[in-house]
Amino acid sequence: MANETIARALTDILNLNRTSVKGYQEAAEEVKSVDLKSKLSQFSQQRAGFVSDLEGYAKQYGIDASETNTVESLATDAAAAVHRGWINIKSAITGQDDSAVLEAAETGEATALKAYETALSAQDIPAGAKSVFQQQHDAILQAKNWLTQNKNK
Repeated sequence: MANETIARALTDILNLNRTSVKGYQEAAEEVKSVDLKSKLSQFSQQRAGFVSDLEGYAKQYGIDASETNTVESLATDAAAAVHRGWINIKSAITGQDDSAVLEAAETGEATALKAYETALSAQDIPAGAKSVFQQQHDAILQAKNWLTQNKNK
């Protein structure tokens, strides 16, 4: 049971972060501000680092998370794809308003935080993986807070 729990958690979180990498790349392309482009690109690179770290844990537990999808990860990926589409639509409507892109990214981070909190609340997650999940959760929370503070500037 523990292996199934960690496999599901790692797969879901990996897929979420892979989607976040793409989402932040697209968001960076949408904003006009050079500073925002840079910050959103940094968030994309951070998520790519999360993917790399999590793939290492997946290998450690004998999980091929690159080829595995759970129902939850498919739903999360679909929601994220819809969200990226919303960024594109909202940007077109608002004339690529940077604050609209940041607001959409903030919503994406709220979704990511919920997924991490679900994984962190699972009973059968090994301590090492739980520690990585917590560190990444905290970084995502910081990113969400940054987005919240900067969307109306």
